[in-house]
Amino acid sequence: MARYDFRSPRLFVEAPLAAGARVALTAPHLHYLRDVLRLKPGDPVLVFNGADGEWRAALAEEGRRSASLLVEDQIRPQTAARDLHYLFAPLKRARLDYLVQKAVEMGASRLQPVVTRHTQAERVNTSRLRANAIEAAEQCGILALPEVAEPLPLFRALSALEPGRCLVFCDEDAPVADPLAALAAVRGADGTAPPLAVLIGPEGGFSEDERAMLLERDGVIRLALGPRILRADTAAVAALALVQAVLGDWG
Repeated sequence: MARYDFRSPRLFVEAPLAAGARVALTAPHLHYLRDVLRLKPGDPVLVFNGADGEWRAALAEEGRRSASLLVEDQIRPQTAARDLHYLFAPLKRARLDYLVQKAVEMGASRLQPVVTRHTQAERVNTSRLRANAIEAAEQCGILALPEVAEPLPLFRALSALEPGRCLVFCDEDAPVADPLAALAAVRGADGTAPPLAVLIGPEGGFSEDERAMLLERDGVIRLALGPRILRADTAAVAALALVQAVLGDWG
């Protein structure tokens, strides 16, 4: 059997999952399965809830306007999320959707919007962020949903980080020429990496006082992401790929 079953539809549900459980479908889920995918009673659906692993279920129709999923057997046990916080200055709508989806795909366990001096988006819809996180998890076989935090000013977000958490601060003005070597130096003598956080700023960059505040914190790694200026959503993917390759679960 292949590692992932990409042929069966996959849904995030709020209900507890166990063999024999029956999960009532919400109206959007029912429309998706019955009207969009044209599934019939008995057709397989994969379900997960972020706590009980992934299960195979079968569509069970209960009437024209209602249906449920009958949970059959577990196909993957729950795995713990990588302890990787992602802090980001919110962007405007479609690009923020993309940024959140890619951060989830890249293994972020916590999404923390931060408000900086040059942040573009005036408001952040955390319900929309969570919906995008769920969609990315559904499509990419992810079992653990990231926590979606309410926006915080940059200084408060930094204060909320535990003292032992290493902060990877991506800055186009950073003098570091070899980001891989800089990240590798964070590993302890036993080869393990500390808890991590990655910070991506707004399109306009960090102000000088914000940069100074960041550099005053212990355990900060200041990185440049190559010779080109990247858009914030591109920088998110580049930074998380670097971190996962050197300190994360890609190795």
